[in-house]
Amino acid sequence: MLLADFGTSYCKIVETDSGEAPRIVATRELDRHFMADLATGHNAARRSIRSINELTALARGGRQLVDRADFLLLDCGSRDIKYVRFRNGEVADMGWNAECGASMGFTIELLAAYYHLDYAAIAAPATGFSVTCGVLGMSHIFDAVVSGASETEAVAKFVRGIALNAHRFCQEPDELYLSGGLCANPLFVASLPCVVHPLGRFVLLEGLRASLPTT
Repeated sequence: MLLADFGTSYCKIVETDSGEAPRIVATRELDRHFMADLATGHNAARRSIRSINELTALARGGRQLVDRADFLLLDCGSRDIKYVRFRNGEVADMGWNAECGASMGFTIELLAAYYHLDYAAIAAPATGFSVTCGVLGMSHIFDAVVSGASETEAVAKFVRGIALNAHRFCQEPDELYLSGGLCANPLFVASLPCVVHPLGRFVLLEGLRASLPTT
């Protein structure tokens, strides 16, 4: 069974019968004729035989990976942010925002490439910019650099602002589980003002696995 999480920037794909680990393919490089058996994410309905909603996949993946009855799972994608809250082992609340989280992950990746930054080598700043949109928030970086801040300092405050915005969006939990590519970004993880448990990039794929028939 071919499963796929069609992200805006990256697609995560796994063949359940192969025994191989999931692979990540840049969306722009994916064969335009590629079709999955079951998928979620951007273009899933068009590129799969059957598709399920991303929040559904996120919730089912979280239930598979987190051995707790009460927890919050935040997914930070290239284009949007979403979360699912569990209480007593059941979904109690969820949210999805493509406006406050607009192009968040994409912008963070773009800035690293443009300024040649290694996020693992940058400490989280004490304060961040007030950022409600990844694209529009870049103006804070340009203004800070013009005012004398280093590019590294300005980008760090931008990332901190993005993290704070994501934390506010999921109702400011004291602890959360993190899904998505930003799990591998130490600056972003350290900028979240709570205890963070990164789960990696394949949570939604695990949700797809959990959606397969058991027979």
